Amino acid sequence: MGIELALLGVFVGILSGFFGIGGGTILVPALLLMGLDIKAAISISIVQMVFSSIYGSYLNQKKGTLDMTTVLYTGVGGFVGGLFSATIISTFSSTLLEAVFLGFVLFALARLMMTSVHVSVTPLRKVHPAVLFLIGLFLGAFATSIGVGGSILLVPILASFLHVPLKNAISAGLFFVVFSSISALISLSYSGMIDWEHGIMVGVGSLVGVYIGIWLKHLSSDRLSKTMLLIFYLQIALYLAYRLIKGA
Repeated sequence: MGIELALLGVFVGILSGFFGIGGGTILVPALLLMGLDIKAAISISIVQMVFSSIYGSYLNQKKGTLDMTTVLYTGVGGFVGGLFSATIISTFSSTLLEAVFLGFVLFALARLMMTSVHVSVTPLRKVHPAVLFLIGLFLGAFATSIGVGGSILLVPILASFLHVPLKNAISAGLFFVVFSSISALISLSYSGMIDWEHGIMVGVGSLVGVYIGIWLKHLSSDRLSKTMLLIFYLQIALYLAYRLIKGA
């Protein structure tokens, strides 16, 4: 399974770099398809997100698309929220976690559909730091509990509500995952819920993929980036809906 996981990590890393996600939105369903339990898949995803988000944010900073102040307060909130991930995972059933996962994806899909690719011409909306912290707290607590870093929701929020240019929102989303994933890793490690061996296999592979994904992102137009995001979210939503209907 080692080679398969490393290759999966490369693929997930490409998506992480291109879409600004932690990678859990594709990694968790892929691991479920390989026969792993949802909670084991979540733990592997958290480890991978630490690898991809730190390296990806470093690359985005070098390319000038990462404004750290945009997500600083949100990131701190995400870190605090991520500390509750182990408690949430141990409290709720696998089916409920998958249903919440689907809800996250559908919300992100709806917000992204309403987002213009020309948001860069609109002035950035000012939001109180306390509101940004609370947004991060919610995303950190619940998103990491289903194996994603929270950027799947944060990117549409930044682009559609705060008028952040799409590529900058994608970079900010990946930077947010640094906070939420490290926090979740601490929480799950303390509870003995991390599959380190498989998580590191996927994480190392994702480093190669992240480099490729960010390179592709900067070659793409905003319209193409949005179209690819919509297709990506729609495919994940359909797969999760199929799993829930099949298991009902």
